[in-house]
Amino acid sequence: MSAASRANYRRRSLLCWLALSPLVAITLFPFAVMLATALKPAAEILTPRAEWFGSRFAFENFATMWSATNFGSALVNSLAVSCGATLFALILAVPAAYALSRHDFRGSSLYRQFLLVTQMLSPIVLVVGLFRLLVSLGVVDSLSAVTLVYAAFNVAFCVWMLQSYFASIPRELEEAAWLDGASRFTTITRIFLPLAAPALTVTAIFTFIQAWNEFVLALTLLRREENYTLTIQVFSLVAGRYTIEWHHVMAATFAATVPVAILFAWLQRYFVQGLALGAVK
Repeated sequence: MSAASRANYRRRSLLCWLALSPLVAITLFPFAVMLATALKPAAEILTPRAEWFGSRFAFENFATMWSATNFGSALVNSLAVSCGATLFALILAVPAAYALSRHDFRGSSLYRQFLLVTQMLSPIVLVVGLFRLLVSLGVVDSLSAVTLVYAAFNVAFCVWMLQSYFASIPRELEEAAWLDGASRFTTITRIFLPLAAPALTVTAIFTFIQAWNEFVLALTLLRREENYTLTIQVFSLVAGRYTIEWHHVMAATFAATVPVAILFAWLQRYFVQGLALGAVK
């Protein structure tokens, strides 16, 4: 690359960053407020004059928050529920998406429209019916039941996301494997699914984030504090309290949000790279 080309590249990059700077500032502002509040001493948070920084950085707020708010147990519960819901949703969605993309049957277009319509329903519309169903089954206040409910709500989204990508994979690759003597199961597991890895990755990311951030169903179905997920645990620090310890609330919110944002940004880079490799193949 010549010196003129490098200068033009730097100039374009600078212009792009200048254009994106307002969006970056708006996106990072809530995180800055959370971190600044979490690092203030408790006595300096509610003051007449708003200030970004206190007299010192109170890093001990994160340690006291961890022990005082049962954060560790809620973190484990959220990870278990989100990972389980993502796994179950993908296990159910992959065969359905493969059937939609590879086989034409009567009512397939109507079924695709039905999947799209289900995404217009909010979980709060069905929360009363779900609660009564789980009560009749005797599984209220169960993390396993919440995991299955989350998976059920995300199956339609996963099928809708996957079937459009599956349809773009050439059928000739599977037919060539069949001619070589491979079974359909071997063809799907050894050839089809590796090519569909980018779609599986991005679908898993979105499903995980939806389960991680879900609040209404968890608030309705979970009762004991040891079963709380992170969203309910953070909510319990504010709801029904006469005195709110904002340094603990902001520390818990920051600790629950930032790792997921970092993980998503890291996986997104590999996802884009996988998309490019899949296109070449």
